[in-house]
Amino acid sequence: MEMQLPDVLMRHIFSFLDAASLLRAGQVSRYWKNIADEEHLWRNLCQRRWSISWEGLQVPSWKQLFLTQARRERCMMGAQPQDFAYREATGGLGILGPLAYFSGSDPSMSGQKPVICTVSSRYMLYAWDVQEGVMIWSSPVQQCKIKCLATLPQRSLAVTVDAWNTIKVWNCRDVNPLATLTMTTCCLSLEVFLTDDGPFLMIGDYEGDIYTLTVPELNSISQVNAFEYPVDHLHCSPNRKWIFAYGTHQHVLPKVFLMESLLRPAVGRAPLFVSLPFAFCSQACWALKCINRLTIMFQRDVFRRTGFTTFDLTAESTGDSTVIEAREIASFMLPGGMDVPVWMGVQDGTTVVFESGPRLFLFTIHGLLLKEFHDHENTICYLWTDSVHVLTTSRDNYLHLYMWEEEGWHPRLQSCCHLEHRKGDIRPSCYDPIAICDNTSIVCVVSKCGGASVLVMYSLNM
Repeated sequence: MEMQLPDVLMRHIFSFLDAASLLRAGQVSRYWKNIADEEHLWRNLCQRRWSISWEGLQVPSWKQLFLTQARRERCMMGAQPQDFAYREATGGLGILGPLAYFSGSDPSMSGQKPVICTVSSRYMLYAWDVQEGVMIWSSPVQQCKIKCLATLPQRSLAVTVDAWNTIKVWNCRDVNPLATLTMTTCCLSLEVFLTDDGPFLMIGDYEGDIYTLTVPELNSISQVNAFEYPVDHLHCSPNRKWIFAYGTHQHVLPKVFLMESLLRPAVGRAPLFVSLPFAFCSQACWALKCINRLTIMFQRDVFRRTGFTTFDLTAESTGDSTVIEAREIASFMLPGGMDVPVWMGVQDGTTVVFESGPRLFLFTIHGLLLKEFHDHENTICYLWTDSVHVLTTSRDNYLHLYMWEEEGWHPRLQSCCHLEHRKGDIRPSCYDPIAICDNTSIVCVVSKCGGASVLVMYSLNM
């Protein structure tokens, strides 16, 4: 132990350690501790654990950030219903639509309170302080229904599209939006994301076109035709290198575009993309912890059997040309007789999680069943995933929290906590309840028969 390897070699060796091993290594000697405490090692651990965009972030201590968030995850994993503070918002909200975190949801934003956005049938956009359970802002009543919502928590921005196809960018502080743009076509999907060059917005429309705009200015960058049919879904990869586009029409083969060719369009050149040979694509997810990996869920044959296929995307440049390739690395079909899944999620790229009836399944991407959960009595109607959590909801008045455990060859999913949608309210839901969460809170929209929507907020007592 008295022999000291060169610093560069030690840093390279330590870069393969997990957090627990890095902490133990720091106890060997003062020299080892200085290496083990270096910020870039802990920054890499944070990136691997939470798969978050870190552009422009100023974090005082990556080590402290990792240890704080890991402690919160352990508390959440072991939490029981009585460990949460329960709050709900009712009265005059109308029917609430999609939920999205506006700020404070990423571990890198540990100093900010979690704030969520939601839209209402009353033509309004709301922002809520989750820990306090109070509304902190609402937009003026809009002229028509808001049909799409996306947020960029790193910049505390929200983007909406209404029934008149007007795009608006909000900071959820001012009465008026930061920018407004009315499209001449019907907008169906939107994706907002942050790159090294700043934030951008992509819009998929009814004519099959994809528009790329700056945020918040909403200046046009490019317009490309993806299909002859509507672009119903857009998904940006975690590394912001790819954009996946697909539609629900039977003749639409999904495409993966190289993001750079849309953000920096070359004069006289078509955008770079590759088509995937799977019609009837119903869902798709980028792996959060395996760069450039995509898993799609599709239906096949008259019996609507469900299959999953996983691709690795590559872009190789030779001179002035770039070749895009999607290499299929795994595929499997579900056994006959299973209820057709609606939702799916992936984490590290080796497994896929999905619902089927009242059960939740965890399979490898090659079709090996790893785990089956029976935590709901009724059909699971919504599934939400991130790099740490999996949430399911059902009309049996309950939501269930699962969390990923990173041990062994494949990540394991642990069943954690069963929570009521709304305490003491046994009325059935008239709409599918939706839910999202972070390391300290869970938020759910519940619409009971005979009443308006209720926003339920659970905050972990730390």
